[in-house]
Amino acid sequence: MNWGTKIIIGMSSFMLFIVGMVFYMFTLKDRDTLVEDDYYEKGMNYNETYNATQNVIKEQLSPQIKVGQKQIVIQLKNKIDFELQLMRPSSAAEDVKMKGKTIEPNHLILIDRGNMRKGLWVLTLCWTNNQQEYLYKTNITL
Repeated sequence: MNWGTKIIIGMSSFMLFIVGMVFYMFTLKDRDTLVEDDYYEKGMNYNETYNATQNVIKEQLSPQIKVGQKQIVIQLKNKIDFELQLMRPSSAAEDVKMKGKTIEPNHLILIDRGNMRKGLWVLTLCWTNNQQEYLYKTNITL
């Protein structure tokens, strides 16, 4: 085999590799959990998100989170209507979203751990009180 044939084989192998990688990336487009679908809108609303986070810090309204064997217990200082999201960084299919009101009289939010796998989860809790937005975000490990 002469050097011209080796160059052609090498170039065609590299081209097949590139075409294969392009095909692979297009088939993974919907399964990429590192990029959110609405990242542009979230970037436009960054000031509101930042202010809501600062409201929690200023008013010292950070919830107490206790991770048990069967459930996650979140205790707040006030009665609220909340939106909660538990996001699994390794798999978007396992994300948990909840809306509701706190359980009285202790202002609790209870989350069942029955089908949640062990590992890192990102907890995001949003609520409104007296026309003021609040956002609390933290990592928890189950």
